[in-house]
Amino acid sequence: MRRGGCLLFAVVPVVATAAVYFFTPGQSGAEDTSRGTSASQQARQDAKAKAEDTADDELIADLPPGLAAPDKKELAQKIVTSAENSTLDWRAQYGYIEDIDDGQGYTAGIIGFCTGTHDLLVLVERYTKAHPDNGLARYLPALRKVDGTDSHKGLDPGFTAAWKAEAKVAAFRRAQDTERDRVYFDPAVRLAKLDGLGTLGQFIYYDAMVLHGPGTESTGFYGLRERALSEADSPAQGGKEKAYLDIFLDVRRKAMKSKDSHRDTTRIDTAQRRFLYDGNLNLDAPLRWAVYGETFRVPK
Repeated sequence: MRRGGCLLFAVVPVVATAAVYFFTPGQSGAEDTSRGTSASQQARQDAKAKAEDTADDELIADLPPGLAAPDKKELAQKIVTSAENSTLDWRAQYGYIEDIDDGQGYTAGIIGFCTGTHDLLVLVERYTKAHPDNGLARYLPALRKVDGTDSHKGLDPGFTAAWKAEAKVAAFRRAQDTERDRVYFDPAVRLAKLDGLGTLGQFIYYDAMVLHGPGTESTGFYGLRERALSEADSPAQGGKEKAYLDIFLDVRRKAMKSKDSHRDTTRIDTAQRRFLYDGNLNLDAPLRWAVYGETFRVPK
């Protein structure tokens, strides 16, 4: 929910390929700014295209469901919500909306769509296309103007009340589910599987996608993944799963510490890292973890 940068939705051409993408040491080093698109940035764009492409559907279908299994997906949403809203009741968050002073405007809904990071705008646009008379449609001009900023201009004072009211509509709750899956969950799980990661690794990618955003900049999910791959091989490249995930969490932790709004890293330190060090690569319940000093449990 507390993402580090704007989302990049229209910058990547879809590349159809069934082979797992391999990063080379040259691709993971310093970016070559002498070219229009650096090798590093191109690598991130290729990874994003692979995560969103459907060309590997047959390959993915042959793999275990992992985090996409209904019970694991439910568990994943509970763990994410424990860090984002200090509760396991993620379904109570459809109507959530507030400005958390992170420079991204209003944060709202089950995955923390933000008025400043484009995803909330896309959600409302897509929802309005299917349901033109909804209570949020009249705010679309203002949402387009504040996109990419922390401004509330044109949204106050009625937008928060309109969001909460619309969240009572089943179609809008389904729209939030759809956007969560389309932008965050499905690409994260898909790429994790192609990287050879099991259920825990798929969750770690998903949580990173939520927090850091699905952008190809160095601070977005794909930039962090590229940095991790420069330090350790993924299982798909012949590396050890625990070692790679440990490095990936190190990279995430460093990125979080660099931003005031993300400096509390307990979602890594006393949750994801704990699962990893316990060897729970399948993310099996029972689970016990702590975030912001509060302990959460999911029974078997």
